[in-house]
Amino acid sequence: MLAAFLPLALLMLACGGDGDSSYGGDGEPAAGATAAATARPVKKLTFMAGFKPQANLPFVGAYVAQEKGYFREQGLDVEIRHAQSGEHLQLLLAGEVQITTANGASVLKRNAQDLEIVSVALVGQKSEQGFAVLADSGIDSVADWSGKTFGYKGSVPAEFLALARANGLDPASVRQVRVGFDPRILSEGQVDILAVFVSNEPDILASLGFPTRLFDPSDFGVGSLGLAYVSSREFVTADPGAVERFLKAVLKGIAYAAANRAAAVDIVLGFAPQENRAHQRAMLDTELDRALTGAALENGIGWQTLAQWEGAHDTLVEFESIEKPVDVATVFTDEFLRRIYRNGELVWP
Repeated sequence: MLAAFLPLALLMLACGGDGDSSYGGDGEPAAGATAAATARPVKKLTFMAGFKPQANLPFVGAYVAQEKGYFREQGLDVEIRHAQSGEHLQLLLAGEVQITTANGASVLKRNAQDLEIVSVALVGQKSEQGFAVLADSGIDSVADWSGKTFGYKGSVPAEFLALARANGLDPASVRQVRVGFDPRILSEGQVDILAVFVSNEPDILASLGFPTRLFDPSDFGVGSLGLAYVSSREFVTADPGAVERFLKAVLKGIAYAAANRAAAVDIVLGFAPQENRAHQRAMLDTELDRALTGAALENGIGWQTLAQWEGAHDTLVEFESIEKPVDVATVFTDEFLRRIYRNGELVWP
């Protein structure tokens, strides 16, 4: 398990700092003493997770921050809500929600539509998107996809086209069909290759007795990104102090989850009592493995760089999965992360 090998810097929380007060949207220092944090007026925020309650890592960060009192220590009163039908970005832009989650492709696509959504921390260093085949299918390489049936959700993923190109496969040689969100379509033999959410669908299939082989775009150098905490440019500009305090709390929550996985699953089940414990643990482990990699290992959970966003952007542009190119530097900011982390350690409070 990756947690056993995590650098101490990712799991240790600094007990203080030298009081960087360069940003405070409510007039307070961004990093002060706990007493100062509790003395300042409480700021109310609404965080909307982009899907139902479950162990997606950005959701876990908020659940833990709520249950462990990290929001309260940052002077925040946070209402946690969950999207029912993908309405979270619309509510964000309408100002009804201050922070939500979205994958990197969604952030880029919305900005290409002139909707100013900004990633403030990239939790998923690797794409949510993968491509699964049954382990006993005899499909051992992307080249083996030729002549097979590929099932996708919504629209053909740019990652599919990028994988085909990287492996010299003509996408037209693969029968492409739109399918629903039930991964059993793969185990029932209706498709040979299925676009899956890496953190949960392979585990669902395995629990049904159908282990899979996963083709991960990141293993082939395909530029794509996972889930991020996002806000509107309007809110980031109007109240950067609140954004910074929120991020401190949820990133501390994720660090807690990495070091205390069983306890974190207990907290998840408090928000999602109908979910299966073993499946939620598998989700958490998978998402942590994909979050604690690359630049995040050295700099801290949620780290993001221009090169990462450019890679994802270029993939979308190349395969015409975005309305128009955008200025990548405007779709994310690392200014909060640079203040929150010092030498890879989270400054607290």
